[in-house]
Amino acid sequence: MSTWFITGTSSGLGRALAEQALAAGHTVALTARDPETIRDLLDAHSQTAAAFRLDVTDPASITAVVREAEARFGRIDVLVNNAGYGYTAAIEEGEDEQVAAMLATNFTGPVALIKAVLPGMRERRSGLIVNVSSVGARIMLPGGGYYSAAKAALEGISGALRKEVGPLGIRVMVVEPGSFRTDFRGRSARRSETQIADYDEVLGRSGGQQLGPQRGDPAKAAAAILTAAAETEPPGLLLLGSDALAGYRAAADAEQADIVRHEQLTLSTDATD
Repeated sequence: MSTWFITGTSSGLGRALAEQALAAGHTVALTARDPETIRDLLDAHSQTAAAFRLDVTDPASITAVVREAEARFGRIDVLVNNAGYGYTAAIEEGEDEQVAAMLATNFTGPVALIKAVLPGMRERRSGLIVNVSSVGARIMLPGGGYYSAAKAALEGISGALRKEVGPLGIRVMVVEPGSFRTDFRGRSARRSETQIADYDEVLGRSGGQQLGPQRGDPAKAAAAILTAAAETEPPGLLLLGSDALAGYRAAADAEQADIVRHEQLTLSTDATD
């Protein structure tokens, strides 16, 4: 069995993943801004779970909690960067303070956690880092540009990291969920207070854009992550949900069409000597 360190276990996918990891016999470091929200999980698994107060935007908090978890369980085998939230705004409407806070939670914090667990993983020459992204990093919906940028940055870091730590026995997996039945569109969603009327229709504020159904089941997503994590070679990218698969394929097809259409223009830029 492995020791998992999961951020954002108070609700949604993080909680479902914590529940299933514990049910499978793993030990789990449960983290949340308010540990009381995960008291029931801790009480039900007092021998294999520990709860920690963690603010992923606070570097000192990250270092301290990782060290506490390592002291409690002896090691961290799997880090799951799950904590995050959405932010809706047209690019022109983005508020600097809100954007910075969102980036700190969705990108800077996960990077700090990666750096905190890597020394132990390098020493053991084993480990798995799971970065929960979003298909939004691919499909880039209007109003979701800042969130998409944060997740795309996390995926860029993940790709480079995979090549750096792979030779050391450490694996890196990006998870791209579609729309799941969580609080992502509710309590976990934030919106710019700045609203420019010209963007009302494309952002759906005038009824011009309707969000699709939330098809995804968090429990099934958690089971899929556990299955992939148990593989000898976990996938570099794991899509979750039929909408994630359809969105990924549509974005890839559109990019491929552009590449093919402008292939000769692309090749024309090489030096001839």
